[in-house]
Amino acid sequence: MTRSELVAEIAAANPHLLLKDVELIVHTIFDELTSALARGDRVELRGFGAFTVKKREARAGRNPRTGESVSVDEKVVPFFKAGKELRERVNGATPQDE
Repeated sequence: MTRSELVAEIAAANPHLLLKDVELIVHTIFDELTSALARGDRVELRGFGAFTVKKREARAGRNPRTGESVSVDEKVVPFFKAGKELRERVNGATPQDE
């Protein structure tokens, strides 16, 4: 699902909201989530999951095309852990349920 599809579904489910207001809401949520992760904070959405950042140490990598050894710098990457309710809904879903 893309961001525009998410906006369209929320707008369809809430006809009392204007499309531009729904776009602003979705944009604001994603901006705040991104800002919190950039600060190193943890973002938890109950029933959905938790977003955190993990530090990856510098290491020696390998160029897959040439096989040459290259150094990979230390970096911080986003990490998502699905919540129990989300896992149960995804694992319990069958094509007939949708």
